[in-house]
Amino acid sequence: MLSFVKIYHMLKEIIDNFYLDRQKNKKEQTSFWISEAGKCPRQIFFKFKNVKGKDLEANILRLFDHGEHMHQLIMKPLISTSNRNIHVVASEIDIPAGELVRGRADAIISDGKDLYVLDVKSMNSMIFEKLATPKEENIDQIQLYLYYFKIPRGILLYVDKDRLKLKEFIINLDEERVKNILDNLTILKTKIDNNSVPVRIQTYPDNWQCKYCQFREICDMGEQNEMKWEDFKTKIEATR
Repeated sequence: MLSFVKIYHMLKEIIDNFYLDRQKNKKEQTSFWISEAGKCPRQIFFKFKNVKGKDLEANILRLFDHGEHMHQLIMKPLISTSNRNIHVVASEIDIPAGELVRGRADAIISDGKDLYVLDVKSMNSMIFEKLATPKEENIDQIQLYLYYFKIPRGILLYVDKDRLKLKEFIINLDEERVKNILDNLTILKTKIDNNSVPVRIQTYPDNWQCKYCQFREICDMGEQNEMKWEDFKTKIEATR
């Protein structure tokens, strides 16, 4: 009969390995995810090139799944509510197929007159309490949803995953902002195709993305400015 300690470690190993194995089986990336709008171009470049970065720990990977459960928690009352002033038109809906960007909106809702794109974001209590305005990268993402669905207004709904508090912000379609986002993604795709590593973000290394980036150590090895991928790839391989 297994002891409690052995069962504990066995279960932990099974659960951890489930997430760690899933991390290894990534498909080749050929287009941008909407969630990458506003993110570090160099980080995205490394993802496209299948660079081996620092593996995420199992608990971090579980947090991603936890975010999905937060979405389900929000959608359940919206779908089942008897308040017909607001109803869900569609949930988990893909944007129209395209070569540059792909993504899936949490929901499209209606107040009986107008449509809105709903985008749900979860975060810890410390960040949630300080949140007075929506995050810029979240605005970029919902702007793309508005553009592709041809809906002029959306709602960013933030969930405190520790205490389940909510904050919501109305976002209007900004066509000039969308144009800049798509132009920047087009430029980045050209750099990826031409094997030109983008410059570091200006706020490196203090930007929050740098602190949690899987490719931080690799980025540190490079230069501030653009680099030829083949030359930098050789430098990376020489250290492994």
